[in-house]
Amino acid sequence: QVQLVESGGGLVQPGGSLRLSCATSRSIFSIYTMGWYRQAPGAQRELVATITSGGTTNYADSVKGQFTISRDNAKNTVYLQMNGLKPEDTAVYYCNAEHQYFSAIKYWGQGSQVTVSS
Repeated sequence: QVQLVESGGGLVQPGGSLRLSCATSRSIFSIYTMGWYRQAPGAQRELVATITSGGTTNYADSVKGQFTISRDNAKNTVYLQMNGLKPEDTAVYYCNAEHQYFSAIKYWGQGSQVTVSS
């Protein structure tokens, strides 16, 4: 079993920045693709960004150039740096771990609320 513990959400003004963190209960980066998803009220959960075990990153078009996903292998932690936040970025953000060979094996964090408002 893998536990994902998120932190770093909150309220920020438009144009501000936040960094989300997702700590894993054990070292899984070598066999799991890590990702961030978000779900706005009344909307479906959508992919924000992923990072593979080899370090390849992928971003939703809506956040390219604005968000950065990274990881610290020594700390078993993946990050999402969010800059230039807009009201439409308001959502619950979820950390995800998906086994790179068995995609049905996946885990989710508890979710972190990010609210962008003046």
